[in-house]
Amino acid sequence: MPTLYTMPGTCSLSPNIAIAWLDAPVEVHNIAYGDQKKAAYLAINPKGQVPALRFDDGDVLTEASAILAWLGAAHGKEGYGRDTRLGRKEAEALSYMTSEVHAAYGGHFNTQKLAESEAAREEVKRKTYETLIGHYKRMDGILSENGGEWYLGQRSFADTFLYVLTRWIEKTPLSIEDYPALKAHRARMEADEGVKRALARQDMEPIG
Repeated sequence: MPTLYTMPGTCSLSPNIAIAWLDAPVEVHNIAYGDQKKAAYLAINPKGQVPALRFDDGDVLTEASAILAWLGAAHGKEGYGRDTRLGRKEAEALSYMTSEVHAAYGGHFNTQKLAESEAAREEVKRKTYETLIGHYKRMDGILSENGGEWYLGQRSFADTFLYVLTRWIEKTPLSIEDYPALKAHRARMEADEGVKRALARQDMEPIG
């Protein structure tokens, strides 16, 4: 059985939720913060990051969007296929969220790697939050335009990563109150039984 490696607070929650939604035969192994840099895990994923999906033959797949694509192809039910309109839009949305939006958080989580002086770090943070405001406005608008329930109008894996991003906003000076559609989406996700199982497996709590 494949094993998904996760860690509290990380984007590995996204494929964790997808596994719960699909009831896919994948074991979820949650590691403690810091263990991703230890030899045992680096032997699995030399990047020292989660998520990582290890198969029975020893092959390892990394990156949330790639793991979600495999889950959809291997275990997805109707609506998850990339040959449908929803599937195509899901791939597009995930590419945007996992590359542009996630990458923008580098200026928040890893400011010290981007600037040396305190003044420079503050400038990095300011520009980071300006960028994130634009992203959250865009995602709030897309969600609203698509009916407000699911990001693409129907439930998809895009909702799993969007949920991660609506949690991360709490780590910044930004407020979810400025994005009512995203706030409602987060509440809806936290009422979902699959999301509850994924949170428990990852030693995380709903934000509520």
